[in-house]
Amino acid sequence: MDLDALADELYALAPGDFTAARDERAKAVRAAGDRELAEQIRRLRRPTLAAWASNLLVREQPDEVRRLLQLGEALRQAHRDLDGEQLRELSAQQHQVTFALARQAGELTAQAGQRISDATRQEVQDTLHAVLADHEAAQQWAKGRLTKPLSAPVGFPALSRQPAPAPAARRTKPAGEVADLDAARARRREQQERLERARQQAAEAEQELHDREAELATAEEKLSRAEEEQQQAEQRVTELSWQLQDAEREQQRARDAARKARDHTRAADLGVREARRRAKDTAAHAQKLAGQTLHKA
Repeated sequence: MDLDALADELYALAPGDFTAARDERAKAVRAAGDRELAEQIRRLRRPTLAAWASNLLVREQPDEVRRLLQLGEALRQAHRDLDGEQLRELSAQQHQVTFALARQAGELTAQAGQRISDATRQEVQDTLHAVLADHEAAQQWAKGRLTKPLSAPVGFPALSRQPAPAPAARRTKPAGEVADLDAARARRREQQERLERARQQAAEAEQELHDREAELATAEEKLSRAEEEQQQAEQRVTELSWQLQDAEREQQRARDAARKARDHTRAADLGVREARRRAKDTAAHAQKLAGQTLHKA
């Protein structure tokens, strides 16, 4: 199985199941001998809830995905052509479509056993706006492997959530209302900036978590190898201990046999000496008797 197939399988899982399944796949691939693929799998990041909901929408609603991609192409073309009438018409469509799809994503996650909040559903809708605004974002989303929600680029007019008031209407607004509107817009911009910073911090925290998980997995693998080597060494020590005990018993038996042989040798030597002495005495006595006999004769 290649990386794309494994990634498709993993990103179909709920975020809570992702990390354990990813590490299990990486371990199995490493055990099969493909260390490079195992490391690529281990570097896959766990998706946020909004990213998972967006991925689930891609997998479960392919026809809606195709229509949204077509709408995005039309919107971007109208933006390039500066076709105001076409932009207004398509912009009305995109508000309806993204809202409906974000709601569908919430229903799909609920069916999968994981309900999402309104804030998460809004992140899904923001991702869909980004898909309409940017071709690369659309291609990334269509793969179904997002790890975090997408943000639409600034300056794409078709993505305004509320139609802009006509110039004449703006000129007739009272000064106080204009000031309140400007203050509200400033607060909204400030909120958006805080939201972007929070998302960035969340993404950085997620990346750090991924890095720490990768370090932990590497450390666990090293620990496993070290424990295996330790077990083998201990087994070898046990075997050598048994061999040493056998050798020591053999050595003791050899010592006992050598001691008995020395005792036997000493006893034999004493016997030889005693036999020599008796033989000598007997020979001398015989010679003496022989002399006496010759003298008498």
